Amino acid sequence: MTAPPFAHTLDQVFKARLPLLYVETSEEVRVQQAIAAAAAGLRRPRQVWTWTAATGLADPAGTIQAGTTQPARALEHAVGVQENAVFVFCDLHAWFGTEHRPADPAVVRKVRETALEFRHGEASRALIVTSPVRAIPPELDKLVHLLDFPLPTRDELRDLLRAMIENNTSGDGGITVGADDAELETLVQAALGLTMSEAEDAFARAMVDDGRLTGADADVVLDEKRQAVRKSGLLEFLDPGLDLDKVGGLNNIKRWLGRRQGTWRSEAERFGLPAPRGVLITGVPGCGKSLTAKATAASWGLPLLRLDIGRVFQGLVGSSEQNLRTAIATAEAVAPCVLWVDEIEKGFSNTTGTGDSGTTARVFGTFLTWLQEKEKSVFVVATANAIDVLPPEFLRKGRFDEIFFVDLPTVAEREAIWAIQMRSRATAENGLEAVAADPDALARLVAASENYSGAEIAQAVVVALYEAFTDRRAVTVGDLEQAVTDMIPLAVTQAEDVQAIRDWAATRAVRATGGEDLDATEVGERREPAGRALSTGRGGRTVDF
Repeated sequence: MTAPPFAHTLDQVFKARLPLLYVETSEEVRVQQAIAAAAAGLRRPRQVWTWTAATGLADPAGTIQAGTTQPARALEHAVGVQENAVFVFCDLHAWFGTEHRPADPAVVRKVRETALEFRHGEASRALIVTSPVRAIPPELDKLVHLLDFPLPTRDELRDLLRAMIENNTSGDGGITVGADDAELETLVQAALGLTMSEAEDAFARAMVDDGRLTGADADVVLDEKRQAVRKSGLLEFLDPGLDLDKVGGLNNIKRWLGRRQGTWRSEAERFGLPAPRGVLITGVPGCGKSLTAKATAASWGLPLLRLDIGRVFQGLVGSSEQNLRTAIATAEAVAPCVLWVDEIEKGFSNTTGTGDSGTTARVFGTFLTWLQEKEKSVFVVATANAIDVLPPEFLRKGRFDEIFFVDLPTVAEREAIWAIQMRSRATAENGLEAVAADPDALARLVAASENYSGAEIAQAVVVALYEAFTDRRAVTVGDLEQAVTDMIPLAVTQAEDVQAIRDWAATRAVRATGGEDLDATEVGERREPAGRALSTGRGGRTVDF
């Protein structure tokens, strides 16, 4: 269910005379404007006072009250104001306790007493704490009401852009606008998810880049989003570098992804189609899980964010939950986007909370709830090697649209992988293009690399290049065969683990490999010929898309 607009919520809480509100936002100017508008629109209007640690408490006319830079003194002064009023305290969270600073019990107690005084006083008063982070001490937990302050809407960003164009196209040295209405709308779309100040910075950079504002400047605006992601410290903004055509094999998951391309756009919404939630990809290590996550973003033309679960679990008690909320908010700000959570089992395998005071369980619960209820177009691609250690509630429908299993490449897939890997490194001097174009050479390499992963094939190409470069000659098919022969694949060193993954996926996941690429010996009932550590049957159910 869509949350009501901030102005409507603020009007409700003012009319209900809630005494203590907490708004998590870094946009002080915008939120103060919204608070002032809501307070002025009441049947019994309220005056707005503001406080910062640098200036102290300022009355509605902007006059600073002497001796109020300390929060306790400012709160005491606020209690003495016997008229309808709203008191906005900026960054009061610093006295509520942070990772680097303990809470000030006197200030926390004074906030509590102020809220109780406002609740029972004659005048209609409210204390609003604005902060870029959520830090609510347990003493205030039952008194405070949290408010979500949304990022600028499309209309607000459009108005900002048009105002900046008007201000910068007149007079000497003005910019030239070479964008039509549709291209300007592209710039607005690119800015969605930024704060107003970030959007203003992005539009300004686009204007001064070459003195012209065109649709191509959307890349400059997107770079501002990269800045926002980097500043969070929890997500990485990645350049995928390849699309799905550069992934060898895995045609089934490619087709599945292809059918969902563009379904986050308004056209699909008008059709009644919800945006896809995401996929969970498991399978043998080195067989293309991470590659698929990267290629999905490139093929769809969406930003790719990577969430490192390890960075979430750090700091003081409660900071892990805050870290995850921050990461989610950042991803939603960049939406539509692809959020890649690599090796997710490393973060969520211990959801019983044993040994960590329940932190993992709480973070896991937050992530599950978001997966189930998210409204923004954030397509989650979670990859896992040991999926069997994940709790069962993580795997049920509604969290992810589908669970795919990536197995060791088949004959057809190995042929595609060899060709892609050699051509991606081919130069006029190294001879790889000639090998890739030779059907007989490809057949020899495919036969030599049975039960080798895509990553191992890629490494074999690199090893062969080293050998050829040492002798200052072109690579031969013999070099590549020797590189494969000298390598002990994961299917041998960890045969039992690979087989266990296949057995788990047999009825629980869909094959990422297309049915047309399955080997004739791999279709049908599993069997284990003598001398082989792996069964001939492959993991995953056969459901071709």
